[in-house]
Amino acid sequence: MNASPAKATSPLDNDEMLLVLQQSLSKKRVLIVDRHPPARDSLRLMLGALGVTAVHGAGNSAEVIRQVKGNRFDIILSDFVLDDGRDGQQLLEELRHAHLIPLATVYMIITSERSYTNVVALAELAPDDYLIKPFTAEQLQSRLVRVIYKKHVLRHIYEQIERGALDEAIAACDRVIQQQPAYMYDALRFKGELLHQLGRTAEAEAVFRRVLEGRVVPWARMGLAMALRDRGALDEAEQLAEQVTQEAPDFLAAYDFLASVHEAQGRLEEAQQALQRAADASPHNTVRQRLVGDVAARNHDLLAAEKAYGKVIERSRGSSLRTVDDFANLSRVLVERGQVDASRKIAADMKREWRGDKQAELAALVNESLCLHAEGAGDKAKALIDKALEMQRQVHDEAAEKGRPVSQRLAVDLAHACYAAGQADEGARLMRQVAAENHEDQHLIGQITRVFQRTGQADAGQAILDQVGREIVELNNRGVIAARNGDLEGAVRLLIQAAEQVPNLQFLVNAAKAIFTLLDQKGWDAELAGRAVDYLQRAQRKDRKSPKVASARQLYVTVARKYGIATEDN
Repeated sequence: MNASPAKATSPLDNDEMLLVLQQSLSKKRVLIVDRHPPARDSLRLMLGALGVTAVHGAGNSAEVIRQVKGNRFDIILSDFVLDDGRDGQQLLEELRHAHLIPLATVYMIITSERSYTNVVALAELAPDDYLIKPFTAEQLQSRLVRVIYKKHVLRHIYEQIERGALDEAIAACDRVIQQQPAYMYDALRFKGELLHQLGRTAEAEAVFRRVLEGRVVPWARMGLAMALRDRGALDEAEQLAEQVTQEAPDFLAAYDFLASVHEAQGRLEEAQQALQRAADASPHNTVRQRLVGDVAARNHDLLAAEKAYGKVIERSRGSSLRTVDDFANLSRVLVERGQVDASRKIAADMKREWRGDKQAELAALVNESLCLHAEGAGDKAKALIDKALEMQRQVHDEAAEKGRPVSQRLAVDLAHACYAAGQADEGARLMRQVAAENHEDQHLIGQITRVFQRTGQADAGQAILDQVGREIVELNNRGVIAARNGDLEGAVRLLIQAAEQVPNLQFLVNAAKAIFTLLDQKGWDAELAGRAVDYLQRAQRKDRKSPKVASARQLYVTVARKYGIATEDN
C-alpha cells in the first residue's frame, strides 16, 4: 500500500518549517542503489554537500536486500536500471511486498527516462518521488524536503498500520483529510484500503466513490472494483477493471484482479490470458510470473507453465522472494511434459543452491520418485517414498522449532508420489491434512484436485475434500456456539483444540480472537496471550492480507492497550 507520488505543490511556504526540514536531512540514513560505483560516489558527494553523512551504497539487488535487513534507512535513492534486468520500480515492489522497509522510508527513483513520468503515475506501488537526470544538489534537496514533509504529515497513519492498529490508522486518515487538504487523496487511498482490509466493504466502497467524484484515478477505480467483488457484484467489478486496463494499460494490478474474477467464475483460460498480459508488461515481476505458472498448470497449458516457472527462477536470483517451491514447480511441470532429464537438472540446481536445507532435500527426493515413476521404474520410485516421508517429518519438526512455514505444495507433491507408488493411504492422509490446513487457499485446493485427477483418484479425492469441509464446519461450530451462549472459557478451549488439530487460517484466527475476547473480560494472562499471538502470527504467514487476520490483529492491539501491554511487531 503506497500513496501516489506527490504532484501538487507542497504547502511548504513557511520558511521556518522549510529550514527545519532541510536541517533534518543531516540526520537521515540513506541508501544509494546504482550499478555504477562512480555514480554512487557522485551522489554521495552531492548528499555530503547537503550535510548527509550516513550514506550506504549497493550495486545490485542482492546487496540491497542484505543492507535493508541490517539497517533501517530513512531514504533510498535507486537508479531506475538495475544490474539484473530488474528496475527500481520492481525493487520497490519487492521491498514493500516482503515488508523489508517501513512505510515511513522515502523511496525515490532516479532515471534518465522522461517517459517514466507517465509510468509512475499509474504504478500500483509508486515511489514517493522521482528525479530526472541530470539534477543539481539544490533540486535533490528540494525534492527530498517535499517528500519528507509528506511523510511527516502521514506519519501517524504509517505508525498505526505497522502496529496493526487499523482502526486508529483510519482515524489518523480522517485527521489528515480534515487538516491537510493537499494530502487528502493520499489519506483517502489509505483509508479505503484499510477499510477493505478490515472487511468493511460498504465503507470502503463509499470512500472510493468519493475519490472518483473528485478525480478519476486507476487506484480508486480498482479499489471500487475490489469492493464490488467482495459483495458479490462480479460482473460490475469485471467491467470496471476492464475499463482500467483500457484507459490505464500500465496499471498492472487491474490484470491481476481480472484474473482473480475470472478464476472465481471458473474461466481459467481468460484468467491465464489476463495474467499473461500483465506478465508480458512486467517480465521481471516474479510474484506475477509465479501466478501465471500456477494458473497455466491448472489450465493444463504445461508449456506456458514451464516458461513462467522458468522465468521465476531466472529473474529471482538474489531475491528475498526466491523459494524452494520455485524449483519444485518447474521440475514438476517438466516431469508432466515428459522432460525427465531436464527435471532432474532443475532438482540438482535446487539442491546445490539450497545446500543443507531439509525442505530442498525433500523436494529432490519427491521429484526423483516422480521421475522414476515416469520412466516406468515403479519399484525404485516406491523405495524412495519411505525416505521422503521420514524427511517430511524432520522438515515439520525443524519448522515448528524455528517458527518457519512449511511448503504445502511440496506436501501435495509428496502425496502425488505416494499415489503414483501405490501408497494410497499415505497419499490420502497427506491430502486430507493439506486440504484441512489450507481450505481457504483455492490455488492449493486446485493443485490437490489436479493431482487426484492425474492419479485416477478423482471420485475418492472429491470425497476427501467434501469430508474435510464437513469436519471443519463441525469443529468451528462447536466453539462458535459456545461463545454465542456466553461460555467464553469453553469457546476458548474448543477453538484452541480446533487450531491445534487443524491449524488452518480460520481456526487460528478464531482461537486468537476468542482468547483476546476472554482476556478483555477476565484480565490479562501472559501465557494465554502468548498462545494467541502465536496463532495470529501463524495466520499472518498464511495470508497477511486477509480481513480475518486484520480484524484479529486489531482486537489484539485494542486489548493489549487496555492493560498497558506492548504489542509484538507484525
